[in-house]
Amino acid sequence: MANELRIGVIGCGAIHGNHCDSLQRTKGGKLAAVCDVLSEKAQAAGAKFGVTAVSSLDELWPLVDAVTVCVPSGDHAKIGVEAAKRGKHVLTEKPVDIKLGPATALADACDQAGVVGACVSQHRFAHDIQQLRDAAQGGGLGRLIQGDAYIKWYRTQAYYDSGDWRGTWALDGGGCLMNQGVHYVDMLQWVMGGVKSVQAQVRTAAHDIEVEDIATALLEFDNGAIGVLVGSTSAYPGISERLEVHGTGGSVFVEADKIKTWETIDVGGETGPYGRGITKQPVPNLELMGEEEAASGASDPSAIWGEQHFLQIQDFIDAVHEGRKPMLSCREALEPLKVILAVYESARMDGARVKTADVS
Repeated sequence: MANELRIGVIGCGAIHGNHCDSLQRTKGGKLAAVCDVLSEKAQAAGAKFGVTAVSSLDELWPLVDAVTVCVPSGDHAKIGVEAAKRGKHVLTEKPVDIKLGPATALADACDQAGVVGACVSQHRFAHDIQQLRDAAQGGGLGRLIQGDAYIKWYRTQAYYDSGDWRGTWALDGGGCLMNQGVHYVDMLQWVMGGVKSVQAQVRTAAHDIEVEDIATALLEFDNGAIGVLVGSTSAYPGISERLEVHGTGGSVFVEADKIKTWETIDVGGETGPYGRGITKQPVPNLELMGEEEAASGASDPSAIWGEQHFLQIQDFIDAVHEGRKPMLSCREALEPLKVILAVYESARMDGARVKTADVS
């Protein structure tokens, strides 16, 4: 392999431009080619970014050392497996796939081929999310007891009509949770730990689509904590996503990847029947938090594409050169997928409790 990783972008739909823009700024890797089965899309992308455009994977493989997979969700694993078997490193857009079997096959294929297999979860690269995760996992909030995620966004019918795969079980794999909410399902587990079981209800309430556009689930975490997961693409005009984490020693609220509240107590400092008179502990690097408004995809899908995608793609390239795991491997990306599939199974069973370990 050449010192500079040659990377191809597969799929020239809505997200490909962000990948291409990012790849033209990365170190240690470069955009080498774009590929789409619709030749006109590939040619347009190739002309825009000044790279080779092809319309088949067979044409692409000799040109690249790695790929980013930007096709409809139901084809992520299929294309990723083919790339891995050809010795190509793989970064797939979220979710890793819409079904556990193919997603597991992708993780296995990457391991067997000795290539880096990564999945996009760009919110892990937000500074404030990393601060929260370090504090939560390091005991800075005491024993974790509750973690909630709210992704109450809005998408028009035109959004779903913009691609024949959107809003379908076959290729989108789900709605507000599988497509939009998967980011914060991953965040919640990254901060709180794994999810043991779910009890859920979902509805198709406001769109002419097959999949859910509202969902609510009660979560039980491996550590005994509980939480709530709420997803929507029907909450007009779209509300910034929130993550709320509570421990025995404090609470942190995050909105659009920026910390809005961080309150911790000094052990033994609590006074009064309602906690009034609490001694607050200083927040690490608080001056760095919440200074700039983060982009949210609450009402505009394009708003979520930006610097964090660049950081994730750079991490993927660095993982290849350094021989290490990426921030989110395809194997680890199975965990948020299991939670979402458990939500769907629970909803089909009228809210019955479903263990994530039993999802297939």
